[in-house]
Amino acid sequence: MTEWFSGLSSFQQTYWIITGISTLIFLFILIGTFIGAEGDDIGDVDVEIEADTGAGFQFFTFKNLVAFFALFGWSGIASIDVGNSKAITILISIACGLLMMFVMAAMFYYISKLSSSGTLKMKNALYEIGEVYLTVGANRSKIGKIQIKVQGALRELEALTDADEDLTQGKVIKVIEVTSNGILIVEPQK
Repeated sequence: MTEWFSGLSSFQQTYWIITGISTLIFLFILIGTFIGAEGDDIGDVDVEIEADTGAGFQFFTFKNLVAFFALFGWSGIASIDVGNSKAITILISIACGLLMMFVMAAMFYYISKLSSSGTLKMKNALYEIGEVYLTVGANRSKIGKIQIKVQGALRELEALTDADEDLTQGKVIKVIEVTSNGILIVEPQK
C-alpha cells in the first residue's frame, strides 16, 4: 500500500488524502444517521455556518461540506485516471462537489417541508362531518365530545351545539364554527 501511494504524484496523493478523509467522515455520518445517533446524542454539528436561524435552504452545512469533499476527491481521482490535465481535473472536481452540495441542500430542504409541526389547527375542522362520542347538550348547555377526522387523523374533540335537542352518541354532525377557545360548534345532519 505504501509503495503504491509513494508511486503517485503529489497531485494524486493530495486527491487521495482528501478523498480518504472525507469519505471516512461521510461514512460515519451516514452510519450515525441510520442508527439514530444524530441530534442531541452527539451534539448538533449540522448548523449553518452563517448562523441563519431559519429552516430555509441550508447550503453550507457540515454534512454538505463533507459530501463536497468526498465527491470532489472521487471525481478528481476519476478525472486523473482518464488522463485529464490538472486544471481540468480541478474544475471537474469543484463542479461535481458543488453539484453534490446543491443536491443535498435541496433534498434536506424539501424533506423538511414534508414534515408537519404536529400542531392541531382547529380551523381545519370547519365544515367536516363527524359523529357524537359523548352527548352534546342542547342550546350550549353541556360540552360533549365528537369524533372527527382533522388533519388526517381521527380525533376526539369538545363540542357545543345550538340545536334545540341533545345530540346523543352516534348522531352524525357537521362542524359549523370554532370558538376562540377551540371548542367546536356543531349541528346535526339530517
